[in-house]
Amino acid sequence: MIIKTNKDEILDFSHDASNFSGNPEAVFFPETILELQELVKTLYQENTCFTISGNRTGLTGGAAAEKGIIISTSKLNKIIEINRNDKYIITEAGVTLEEIQRTAAENGLLYPPDPTETNCFIGGTIATNASGEKSFKYGATRNFVEELEILLPQGELIQIKRNHFFANNLKIKILNYDLTLPKFDMPEVKNTAGYYCAPDMDIIDLFIGAEGTLGIITKAKLRLVDKPGKLISCFVFFNNEEDALQFITDVKRKSLLSIHTNDFTRLNALAIEFMDKNSISLLKDNPLIPHNRAAAVWFEQETTTEYEDLILNRLWELLSKYNVDDNSILYAVDDNEIKSLKELRHSFPSKVNEYISAHNLKKLGTDTAVPSGSFRAYYKFCKDCVEINNLQYVIYGHFGNSHIHLNILPKDEKEYNLGKEIYNQICLKAVELGGTISAEHGIGKFKRDLLIKMYGEEIVNQMKNIKQVLDPKMLLNSGNIFLP
Repeated sequence: MIIKTNKDEILDFSHDASNFSGNPEAVFFPETILELQELVKTLYQENTCFTISGNRTGLTGGAAAEKGIIISTSKLNKIIEINRNDKYIITEAGVTLEEIQRTAAENGLLYPPDPTETNCFIGGTIATNASGEKSFKYGATRNFVEELEILLPQGELIQIKRNHFFANNLKIKILNYDLTLPKFDMPEVKNTAGYYCAPDMDIIDLFIGAEGTLGIITKAKLRLVDKPGKLISCFVFFNNEEDALQFITDVKRKSLLSIHTNDFTRLNALAIEFMDKNSISLLKDNPLIPHNRAAAVWFEQETTTEYEDLILNRLWELLSKYNVDDNSILYAVDDNEIKSLKELRHSFPSKVNEYISAHNLKKLGTDTAVPSGSFRAYYKFCKDCVEINNLQYVIYGHFGNSHIHLNILPKDEKEYNLGKEIYNQICLKAVELGGTISAEHGIGKFKRDLLIKMYGEEIVNQMKNIKQVLDPKMLLNSGNIFLP
């Protein structure tokens, strides 16, 4: 096992993409699952806190250790099996999403969960129930996890298969551990706030999205789907923001109807993404971007060669209602052009993260989602909050899922503190509307107080009790989701 203690060597492991910094004493790199298991047993006996680090692409401080040591999963990086006939892949936790997607594609298959950072480790995406733009059609990571191998906090290694182990109402038994789930209503939106809990639930879902606080994901069997024959991808730039928002409403409605009727001759979006004028201005030097546009929408759809022209005609027919001309559209159908448009979409959050790092501030980016019927009013509320206070901001997000990333870009510490107050207001408004404070990034160390405001102290304490049964010393990923 590799162990690093030199501060210069472990500097990169002291923070994640949110710019949240910890102070780890050392970083351990187990090279096998057995080595990891023996390490965890020793650390638990020695009462040493240990934080699991994937590729540190998270945005909530989850991979940064406030104390103790870090365990990196980077050496657990083997794809064990890919099965074309039964459409699954078995992988260790330290394999990157990019490698899994590439391996699936080489075998005519697709792994749909598609968060922005494709160099993230698959274990981290399962631990946070990551999603991304394709979640409009396919949903989040949870929908594709068939089996997990999990190392519990005190060193026991367990296997959990989907559809094999269920809660008895709100009671779960794992080995000799008796767990009681809290009874509460999870919001009916895309949501990764706290533990997934429901009567008679599949036990595997408790660990997905638990942010590594209940156990370390070591292996996973993931469901794959057939790779689409063709993909249509386009960026549409609008002169009027209202037109962009109404286009999203229309294409979302048409797509949901197509999904429910399984009619793939009509508009049936894979991704519906929004970027406001401030987001567009971040890329003002890009020659592909039209100038002085009020908003942009990125639209993708799976199709076939047979139906490609038909789908394009339906899309242009809809866009014609919103004063969109040929100069306002970036369109792609071949793989290289589609990749370029995808990189363009992913450049927006990258630019924001560069700004945060350059100003040495923690990220103030919302990850809220609300019910669709409340979304337009919520969007206006968010914009008003920052504009009234004269704060610089950008808005982009998965508007097909009524999921908004509003990033406040403070110029100094004073504006940061004001922005933090507004950030909290925006999160609480989402809860008031029946939504969530975290649609895909999780709680980490940033949103512990907001989780209590979302669910109430009693429910959060009941969630914490689940962790304390499995991890009575609170050593694993200490400080994530709950205060130690």
